[in-house]
Amino acid sequence: MIDHEDVAALLGTEGPFARELPNFAPRAAQQEMARAVQHAIAERETLIAEAGTGTGKTFAYLVPALLSGQRVIVSTGTKALQDQLYFRDLPRVRSVLDARLKTALLKGRANYLCLYRLDQTVREGATFDRGQAAQLAAIRTWSSRTRRGDRAELAEVPEESPLWPRVTSTPDNCLGVECPFYDDCHVVKARREAQEADLVVVNHHLLFADLALKQEGFGEILPGAHAFILDEAHQIPELAGQFFSQSISARQFSELAQDSLSECNGITGAIGVVLEPAEALQDAVRRLRLAMDTLPERGPFHLLEASASIHTSLHDMREVLAALTDVLASQAERSRGFANAHERAAHLSERLDRIAERDSERDVRWYELFPRGFALHATPLDLAAPLRAMREQTQAAWIHTSATLSVAGSFDHFARQLGLEDPQTLLVESPFDYATQALCYLPTPLPDPSTRDYTDRVLDAVLPVLHASRGRAFLLFTSHRALRRAAELLRERVPWPLFVQGTAPRHRLLEEFRSSGHGVLLGAASFWEGVDVAGEALSVVVIDKLPFAAPDDPVLQARLEALEHAGINPFMGWQVPSAVIALKQGAGRLIRDVRDRGVLVLCDPRLTSKGYGRLFLASLPAMPRTRELKEVQAFFEGEMSSPA
Repeated sequence: MIDHEDVAALLGTEGPFARELPNFAPRAAQQEMARAVQHAIAERETLIAEAGTGTGKTFAYLVPALLSGQRVIVSTGTKALQDQLYFRDLPRVRSVLDARLKTALLKGRANYLCLYRLDQTVREGATFDRGQAAQLAAIRTWSSRTRRGDRAELAEVPEESPLWPRVTSTPDNCLGVECPFYDDCHVVKARREAQEADLVVVNHHLLFADLALKQEGFGEILPGAHAFILDEAHQIPELAGQFFSQSISARQFSELAQDSLSECNGITGAIGVVLEPAEALQDAVRRLRLAMDTLPERGPFHLLEASASIHTSLHDMREVLAALTDVLASQAERSRGFANAHERAAHLSERLDRIAERDSERDVRWYELFPRGFALHATPLDLAAPLRAMREQTQAAWIHTSATLSVAGSFDHFARQLGLEDPQTLLVESPFDYATQALCYLPTPLPDPSTRDYTDRVLDAVLPVLHASRGRAFLLFTSHRALRRAAELLRERVPWPLFVQGTAPRHRLLEEFRSSGHGVLLGAASFWEGVDVAGEALSVVVIDKLPFAAPDDPVLQARLEALEHAGINPFMGWQVPSAVIALKQGAGRLIRDVRDRGVLVLCDPRLTSKGYGRLFLASLPAMPRTRELKEVQAFFEGEMSSPA
């Protein structure tokens, strides 16, 4: 074990990273964070560490994690970041440190090829169109050579292909030890490697799914750890809400019915018993979705109970599900597949009854609609208590890090959401020189964001900026409606390639945007974070409005009411801090490298007309601000006249 000074020295000017890694730049902020992480691991403490863009936070936690001699789980926000960490960053750090320990990459089961379901899909001989038939052939060829079975290896089959759900498993349809392919199962192998490893790289979805299961008394997938390091930790509050919820979806009912019918193949007389209740369930799901058609996309459960037709359809679906459960019980001993289907049906029936009937002050019951489906949820009103209990059960160090955890230098909002009591905190600024690399433009005059033509007026203000930068811009919107309107207007008004979220998969849009050189990309939601475009391809980021959460969110409404009852101003105590963190994420897309230069355009007039606007501006990196278009034009003229 080395002391704190040594861990900083490893990342310093005389250390092995500076000697051995090309382009490694020693940073005082990185060294400070590495010391804080090492101390938290050694003392099993809770740490919140905000590290500005460019700090090198990945190395700042990997170095002390690998040197700790303890078992560590590192969790990232997305599977793409997980792969980057495991295949790029971790090997570099291990090599420099000459760390001889076992590491493992573990994803959720839906990421791994299921040999049994692939075999079933091939045997069924279903008719596929030419494209899907080619994809199935590619999957079969790949299945014979892959060691990990991680579908990320097979780029030629798109992530959104409808074939993937047919050749991967879910907790519901997995046959477990009774599967004929169990000895070669990719999920089992990946879990076994994780249980034997000293450092495991997971993602937040898998981590919380596993910890939530562990709380319910089931066996854990992940090994017990001395430390948990959560990167992109600003995502945790929302994800935790998903995993501590009771949820059920139309898709689960439909898949149960379909799998029950598929299991009848080759079992004498089964189809005569199962066909009617399975088809009745599919029909009941369709009728319930049709009855819900007049409702808003999401809302509180009492809207379902207030409608006689929905109430009747929901009752009918519960009855039909109970009937199918009984029929599957009568077939359960005939095959492992039927036994599995019966367990699923009983579980779904119990969960549906619990959501439909339980009215608890601790839960928010709500629904959401999709184009061809729906989901019903019961979400805890307060996540702090279950999260606190989960951490206490692990008796481990918990390190939360991201570029966006504080609001004007305070971590109170993040800590309150997660139930973190008296955590250690660290805020290290970005090493980027925002004073010369960036400019913040607040265009005037713009109307209140609630006005009907607000998006049109935003584009009028933004177009001169785009001409000054010759495209090379992200336009980030807080709603898909505004995004669609902007796309409609810009198609006629800009000479540069236009890339619009929803017209192609995200990764393809980003690749085409980068290679275009002068593109303009329009995005909402998922483009506000986790997007890294360094260099000249991105020189402008436009944000249309302050990203306050949607007012129709029933869980948010209930939480705000609870805060009010507790004597806390819900707007300043919750809505503003959450929006500040989201704005910081969007603004963080602009400067990704020491050589980047760019303009951040914040269109919302409330930044200067409302008192709370100062909180947003104080939370952004310290860059010059202007309300003059000519200063923006001069910024880009200087860039174009300077030598390459």
